[in-house]
Amino acid sequence: MLVLNSCEGDVVIIYEDESLLVIDKPPGLVVNRSESAQEDTLQGWAETKLGISSDTIGEGGEQNKDFYQRAGIVHRIDKDTSGILLIGKTPSVFLELQSQFSQRMVTKKYIALTFGHVSPKEGIVRVPVGRLPGKRRFGVRATGRPAETAYKVVDYYTQGKNMFTLLEVTPHTGRTHQIRVHLQYLGHPVVADTLYAGRHKGKESISCPRQFLHASYLRFVHPITKKEMEMHCDLPSDLQTVLAHLVKIPA
Repeated sequence: MLVLNSCEGDVVIIYEDESLLVIDKPPGLVVNRSESAQEDTLQGWAETKLGISSDTIGEGGEQNKDFYQRAGIVHRIDKDTSGILLIGKTPSVFLELQSQFSQRMVTKKYIALTFGHVSPKEGIVRVPVGRLPGKRRFGVRATGRPAETAYKVVDYYTQGKNMFTLLEVTPHTGRTHQIRVHLQYLGHPVVADTLYAGRHKGKESISCPRQFLHASYLRFVHPITKKEMEMHCDLPSDLQTVLAHLVKIPA
């Protein structure tokens, strides 16, 4: 098992070899290029890094189209979420890593600061998630796709009369906004999440520059060496500063 840690920066490379990249995505950076995302994206960074273009199909034709159109980026995290992302350098490595995700062979963990005192200290949320009609938000819907999220309390904090809980969150499925929707469903939305915690709730009780959600851990099998790879990504300075202004209390 290989364990590596990152440092802080813009797009920081946590690990790299001839087959893949593991990077620490900064908050505020969109992962994939789209009609609604014309600013700089991680996809553009990856295309430059790998020397490829989304306009190129490459050898293998349609089989490799997704690799070029996504610049090898295997999975996504939200624009305002920071942390670990996995990039395949070749079509075959990209497809193998995608297969591991689809077969739920990959373990991802996030750190989230939520409103309120979460109890019990460990649990699993199993409710379907789907897009809300006529909105860009997602929510718990009977007609949504099955979704499962495990959580574990790390610490409790206070600020005045307000309570907060720091959680380690492990999504077992990969639905859009899944963690944010499931924590809202629990009644403990992510701090400063303007979509799911309310646009003013975070500003009234705590100063946080963006949603407090960070992809901190990733475990997968290397497609070439077949070794189990375990990656850690420390909480970035902006979120550490938020915690420093709170008072930790016994769990």
